[in-house]
Amino acid sequence: GTGIVTTTTAITGELSEEEKADLVFMREEEKLARDVYLTLYNIWGMDIFNNIAASEQTHTNSVNALLTAYGIPDPVVNDTIGVFVNSDLQILYDQLVATGSVSLVDALKVGAAIEEIDILDLYEAIAQTDEANIQQVYAQLLAGSENHLRGFVSVLESQTGEAYTPQYLSVESYQAIIAGSNAQQGSSQGQGGNRGGGGGRR
Repeated sequence: GTGIVTTTTAITGELSEEEKADLVFMREEEKLARDVYLTLYNIWGMDIFNNIAASEQTHTNSVNALLTAYGIPDPVVNDTIGVFVNSDLQILYDQLVATGSVSLVDALKVGAAIEEIDILDLYEAIAQTDEANIQQVYAQLLAGSENHLRGFVSVLESQTGEAYTPQYLSVESYQAIIAGSNAQQGSSQGQGGNRGGGGGRR
């Protein structure tokens, strides 16, 4: 009888409007990251921007594969750098490129900010879906964003001597990510190492 239907819904994928909207948004949000990094690479010529842009290309492709699988129209009808259907993302792109053009320090902080925004949006999107294959892709994107955030902060601090203060994440979430406590590998190191390192800066 009807018992079979419930087990196959996860595969045929009756998505809620929220789940669909999240996929469409994430497709362009990952494109935004790619586009900003390629643009900043052209300005500053620093490898980290080019390397992470390549990873963002993979991310946006992964989301596009889900859109295809669920029969959702792809918002990226024009893959030109800096062109977005979502007007909020268009505004954000323009602001981030303007900020990142000022100095290398600003550019690296823009990179870190994008990853913070991505992480928060992914937390939300993961909570909104019970589709295992969507959760799996989002989890990969999240691990990628956490790596990217660590990368930008590390280059910022080593190349410019600037300490980074999280712009969107809570200090607790940020420190956990920087310590790599939710990375699969290397979680044994850095236990308690960064605690209270902020020196009381709120």
